[in-house]
Amino acid sequence: MKEPVRIGPLMEADVERVSALAREIWLAHYPGIISLEQIEYMLAQRYDPARIRAELAQGGCWWDVLVTGGDIVGFASYFLADEPGTMKLDKVYVHPQHQRRGYGSLLIGHVRAKTARRGCRRLELAVNKNNRNAIAAYTKHGFKIRDAIVKDIGGGFVMDDYIMVREIA
Repeated sequence: MKEPVRIGPLMEADVERVSALAREIWLAHYPGIISLEQIEYMLAQRYDPARIRAELAQGGCWWDVLVTGGDIVGFASYFLADEPGTMKLDKVYVHPQHQRRGYGSLLIGHVRAKTARRGCRRLELAVNKNNRNAIAAYTKHGFKIRDAIVKDIGGGFVMDDYIMVREIA
């Protein structure tokens, strides 16, 4: 029997758990795609608990967690983009031990529904050009490559990404 799954807002008490989860996921997934130095730099830049708390406190930015068996095993973060009618899916991750169970699809569907409820017509994301598994998953969910960018993120590092977009009916 499958454990029940719940997706809900990230609570203050769980910020440290999500920060640690992000570290586990990134250290398992990104070696071979980006350097360990860039992984550490980006973890500090994007997943420091103080940074997560600041994002939770601002309007127009949401963090949601996927919980099963009493554990947070995945999360998504998204915000209203500068382009009107667009939501940016900034982060969507599932722990490697819980992948291939449809949890990533649940998180993407959850964000897609939130995007529609906010009156947005499109959902966009950035994905590393060498992250083939993620690109395939996003394509399966109706995202299409719109652009390719190289963005300086400081520390001598760049994000070499595709911008993928999915129209929302």
